[in-house]
Formats: sequence, C-alpha cells, structure tokens
Amino acid sequence: MRSSTNGPSPGPDDKLPIKMLNDRVLVRVGQSEGERRTAGGILIPATAQISKRLSWADVVAVGPNVRTIESGDKVLFNPEDRYEVEVRGSDYVILRDRDIHAVASERLEEGSTGLYL
Repeated sequence: MRSSTNGPSPGPDDKLPIKMLNDRVLVRVGQSEGERRTAGGILIPATAQISKRLSWADVVAVGPNVRTIESGDKVLFNPEDRYEVEVRGSDYVILRDRDIHAVASERLEEGSTGLYL
C-alpha cells in the first residue's frame, strides 16, 4: 500500500515506461476496421457484419514469455477476443500469445516454410 509521503499515484497521463508481462502482446490495429474495399472494387460499409473475419495488427511490445513474436511483426488475430487500451492518447489492443493465429515478418524468410501473403 502506498503511503501519502510518496506523492500521488501515477495516472494514465504520466510518461511512465510500459513493460508487457507474461504471454501478453500489445498491438496497434490499422484504421481499416471501418469501411473497406474488396479486390474487385466493391465498397463494404463498416456496419456490415462479417462472421469470423480475422484482422491484422502491428506488434508494438511483447512480454517475456512470448515465443515466436517480436516487436515490428504483423499478427493475425480474432477481433472478438481482444482487450482495448488507450496509452498516451493512442488506442492499442492487448492479446495473449495463444490467441494469435499467424505471424508475418521478414525475419521468417530464412529457412522457414509457410505461406507468402
């Protein structure tokens, strides 16, 4: 418990370093969650429900127990299984390592097999 002599507890606006814990991954989702356009040019409004559509996001930070993901990678995840958080005025999503379905990174090219998207 904090004593009052240590000053006020830090608020969300304070510039404190953030470290992800355990198997957590902090990602930034692109602005493409609104309306989007198909490869054929059809405009799909943001209000259209598409069941079980996965989303791509950029990895910002990873916890010490995350196995194959590094900062700077792109990950594929289910947007229904997420926790949103605002950090220093920007919106992020916190995921668990096990909730990530795929990783896209240039470092994976060396001797690995997989799809090229």
